[in-house]
Amino acid sequence: MSLFQLEGKVAVVTGAGSGIGQAIARCFAGAGAVVHVLELNEEAGQGTVNDIAAAGGKAFIHAVNVAEQASVSAVMEKIIGGAGRLDILVNCAGIAHVGKLDTTAEADFDRVYAVNVKGTYNCMYAVIGQMKAQGGGVILNIASIASSVGIPDRFAYSMSKGAVLTMTLSVAKDYLGEGIRCNCISPARVHTPFVDGFIAKNYPGKEKEMFEKLSKTQPIGRMAKPEEVGYLALYLCSDEAGFITGCDYPIDGGFIKLNN
Repeated sequence: MSLFQLEGKVAVVTGAGSGIGQAIARCFAGAGAVVHVLELNEEAGQGTVNDIAAAGGKAFIHAVNVAEQASVSAVMEKIIGGAGRLDILVNCAGIAHVGKLDTTAEADFDRVYAVNVKGTYNCMYAVIGQMKAQGGGVILNIASIASSVGIPDRFAYSMSKGAVLTMTLSVAKDYLGEGIRCNCISPARVHTPFVDGFIAKNYPGKEKEMFEKLSKTQPIGRMAKPEEVGYLALYLCSDEAGFITGCDYPIDGGFIKLNN
C-alpha cells in the first residue's frame, strides 16, 4: 500500500529556502506534489528548487516578501492561473527575536509581527477564495512550542506564534463546511542553519558547548531534524489525514509534557 502520496497536488511552501520549509518542500515533491517555493531570498529558494529537480521532482521559485499583501496576492494569482488550482498551503516563513518585554523595541516587535503574523494571514487570505471555489484544500501553519508554553527571552516571537496557533483554530472552524482543513505544527528546537548561525553569533568559541546545552533542553536529548517535521507535515497534508482539522501538533522531544 502506498500511503501519504500527493500526486497531482499543487502545494505552496513559504520560507522554503532553508531549514524546516526546505525539508517540507523536498518531502512534498518526493511524494509527487508540484511545489511552489515562496522565498524572500531568491537564491536560497532556487537552491531548493534545484535540489528537487535533481531528485526528479517538480518545483518553481517565486521571490516574494510575505509581509506585503499585494505581492503575495499577485504571486498566488499567478500560481493558481497556471495550475488551475491550489491544494496545499504551508506557512513556514518566519523570523525570530531574542528579548523580554522590556528589551524588545517597537521596531523589533513590528518586524516579527509583519512576517510571522501578517505574513501568515496574507498567504491564507490570498488562497482561501480559490480553496472555497474548488471545494477544499489544506492549510498548515508552522507555530512553535512557544505558542503554548513560556520560553525565556522570546517575548515578540512567542506573541507571533501564539497568534499563528489561534489563527489556525479560527480558520479551521470557519471553513469546516467548505472542505478546507487547517492545522499547525509546533516544533521545539530544530537543528537548522539558523540555529548554527545564532550560536556562532552569540557564543563565539563556545559553539560545541552551547549546541549540546540547547540540544539537552529537549528531554529526548537532541534537537529535531528538519526532515522529521517534514514527514509530519506530509501526513497532515495528505488525504490520509482527512479527519484532522483544528489541531496543533507539538513535535518537541517531550519538551511540553516532560520538561519539569
